[in-house]
Amino acid sequence: MRRWMIAGLLAALCVAGTAWLALSPRSASPRSAQPPLRVLLIPADGGTESGTLADYRPIFDAVARSTALRFDLKVAQSYGGVIEAMCNNAADIAFVGSVTYLQAQKRDCAELLAVAVKSGRSVYYSGLFVRADSPVRSIADLRGRRVAFGDVNSTSAFIFPVAMFLDAGIDPVRDLSAVRMTGTHANSLAALINGEVDAAALSFDSYDKAVRANVPGARDLRVIARSEPIPYPPLIANMRLAPALRARLRDAFETIDRTPGITPEMIRGYGGARVDGYVGHVPAGHFEPATRKMAQVTPALKDEMLRKSAERQAR
Repeated sequence: MRRWMIAGLLAALCVAGTAWLALSPRSASPRSAQPPLRVLLIPADGGTESGTLADYRPIFDAVARSTALRFDLKVAQSYGGVIEAMCNNAADIAFVGSVTYLQAQKRDCAELLAVAVKSGRSVYYSGLFVRADSPVRSIADLRGRRVAFGDVNSTSAFIFPVAMFLDAGIDPVRDLSAVRMTGTHANSLAALINGEVDAAALSFDSYDKAVRANVPGARDLRVIARSEPIPYPPLIANMRLAPALRARLRDAFETIDRTPGITPEMIRGYGGARVDGYVGHVPAGHFEPATRKMAQVTPALKDEMLRKSAERQAR
């Protein structure tokens, strides 16, 4: 009987000890208490999923180090997929283009978290590229030729380039012999290098990344048109995240360039390129250029271009 009483006492002590450990500050560290934040990346220009993940791991590793938060990074299948994930609470943070951000914002799914800054600016550029030996010298020369575009929701691989054609008096549906919707900057670049199209629309960041990676044929291209400045691709936060957590994340990005232990090599932006830092607030009207181009490239025009691209594939 005495042995049973001692055993019972020891069991009670074990339960009490376990409960104390579970409640102790040491075991309830931020890393264990906070589940990983789900980060979704647009399939911009990594070429592969591993390449896109490699672009953004350094900056999220830096923020994880400064905040003790954890992040689970994944690459979406499409730009539209990122919007749906944010609006259906399947992602907490996303790296997107300006157009994708505005689409999510319109549905009250997301708010601006941070935007990278380089040389005091938060802009980048899109271009129309051709092979070096091409007779094409201007947008006008692309009449009757084949052009590759990225995802239909891409800011720099579709919306701004299509607007460039319209501004030049060229109807992409009527005046191009073929429209190829490749889904990503890297795919458009590959189509151009392989001679499948006569020109490709992609961002200069994507092109520069291909050059840095020594992609065969990337150096044998030239630019025939450059876009106006485009608002830099932002990081956005799901509106369902607690306001305090959103503020904590924003502060971490804004101060990451001054955080002890964070090296300049970790502060990366679009395409894995090094940037100077991040800002959590931008001037009113910062995304206005993207808003104007979205209005110019109407849903009807998008649908017509998608149909033209599908007709090419069906042949």
